[in-house]
Amino acid sequence: MGDKKIIDGKIFEKIVTNGALNLKANLQEVNDLNVFPIPDGDTGDNMFMTINGGLPFLKKEESNALYLKAKALANGMLLNARGNSGVILSQLFNGLAIGLENKETASINEFGLAFKNGVKQAYSSVVQPVEGTILTVAREAAEYAYEHIDENSTLDTFITDYVSEMKHSLDRTPELLYVLKEAGVIDSGGAGLLYIAEGFSDAVKGKEIQDTNNEVGKQTQIDFSKFNENSVMEFGYCTEFLLQLQTVKVDVNNFDVNRIISFLETIGDSIVCFQTGTIVKVHVHTLTPYKALEHCQQFGEFLTIKIENMTLQHNEVVKKEEPKKQKRKSARKKFAVITVATGKGLINTFSELGVDEVIDGGQGKNPSIERFIEAFDDVNADYIYVLPNNSNIIMAATQASELYKDSKIYVIKSKNFGQAYSTLSMLDFSSDDPDLIAEQLTEGMENVVTGMITKSIRDANINEVDIKEGEYIGFTDKTMHVSTPTKLETYRGLLEKISAQDKEFLINIYADSVTDEEKEEINNLLQEKYPSLEVYELEGNQEVYDIITILE
Repeated sequence: MGDKKIIDGKIFEKIVTNGALNLKANLQEVNDLNVFPIPDGDTGDNMFMTINGGLPFLKKEESNALYLKAKALANGMLLNARGNSGVILSQLFNGLAIGLENKETASINEFGLAFKNGVKQAYSSVVQPVEGTILTVAREAAEYAYEHIDENSTLDTFITDYVSEMKHSLDRTPELLYVLKEAGVIDSGGAGLLYIAEGFSDAVKGKEIQDTNNEVGKQTQIDFSKFNENSVMEFGYCTEFLLQLQTVKVDVNNFDVNRIISFLETIGDSIVCFQTGTIVKVHVHTLTPYKALEHCQQFGEFLTIKIENMTLQHNEVVKKEEPKKQKRKSARKKFAVITVATGKGLINTFSELGVDEVIDGGQGKNPSIERFIEAFDDVNADYIYVLPNNSNIIMAATQASELYKDSKIYVIKSKNFGQAYSTLSMLDFSSDDPDLIAEQLTEGMENVVTGMITKSIRDANINEVDIKEGEYIGFTDKTMHVSTPTKLETYRGLLEKISAQDKEFLINIYADSVTDEEKEEINNLLQEKYPSLEVYELEGNQEVYDIITILE
């Protein structure tokens, strides 16, 4: 395959599948590269779930046309994208697919141009691109490989150049981004992309990786016993298709996808509908899939169609999930709030604060774009406020908000649970002004400091704090403050660093790992050193962080 000068859909599928397998084999190494040495680093997991979520779409595309294969992969990755690196990865492949539009096959030069277009798309998806990240690694590798294409170039020489420069670029990331240099690591997203690219290279050279667990890009075996002659359909059908708009049926250049969306809302939910060029991608959960097909065929013809009984449908990436029951929506309301949290106590707390839906997620459990879209549909409101509570979730929430057309979505860029807790405790819809409410939610986070304590998974030196593996670390957002052998010492040091004496209220949110004796020691410390603080405590049952402390 290495001597090929023309790439078709079959070749594309092989190299992408091998890339996903190579990333899967190196997940832990990528996860451990996170700047902060906290448990459950998730960059590798996010990138793998993103690309692996696209593989079933790729494999179901029966045509060998390169552009159709690339488009199918990109659409699947978009819905399954999670975490900043996962969203950027999905946009790299989305841009590549756009660059291959209408190409049954591609020359090496056309393939190289498509890679560059992928980089352009990825950069445009990030509000403030940062160099020294996966973006830089992708850009420098694509530019170098394209510049070295000549009349003798083959798929092997192109991918070899791509991988070679990617390695050099990845090694340079600590020089471009100080936090990487300080932590003594290379960029984790760039490392994940390199493993994918090395998988491409291995496939081109005939070294295909074997999926010993038979998990990558393959659906779970369907258990037909779950739906038999006595069953009653209640979960509906997951219906997806690509619609090629036809000039004989519609004004293609001025077509408005809302003509499709408004109809789909009458027959189903979990709607995703967007137009790329003259092709419309549709995803809907409905009891009557034929109505969706009948309505859309008046505008064009289908390139692909997938209809699955959701009672039999499985999550194709990580674990089996129960299908969402297709039910009549509750009465539509004007305002709704969605947030992200992990831990039974935290989830219950947010619900008590008036949140309409709490998505189970957080550090190490970043929800996908599709999960956000399902939540938007569930709450059924004109105006929806989303608090992601993690800087690595904001991008997925934003991308989902751009895809969703049935409500006005406001992504309130909360980076931790403390910001969300503080501003939601003052949630007030009485003004009836959607923009003002969004401003108030954003302002409500401004004077909040959220400290977090957990165990370090490796040695590091961050913000001039010397950290040893296994010690407790105390930090706020991206700033490391203290590292000591015990929770209490770390907690004491953290409060000093974040000027607890200048605050009025303190809330401790405890994980199950904190004992009653440790809580008593903390309370004694607070009474002794900070007697003017009004102190509250919650059982959060959260993962990763032993203690989350909120100061206002």
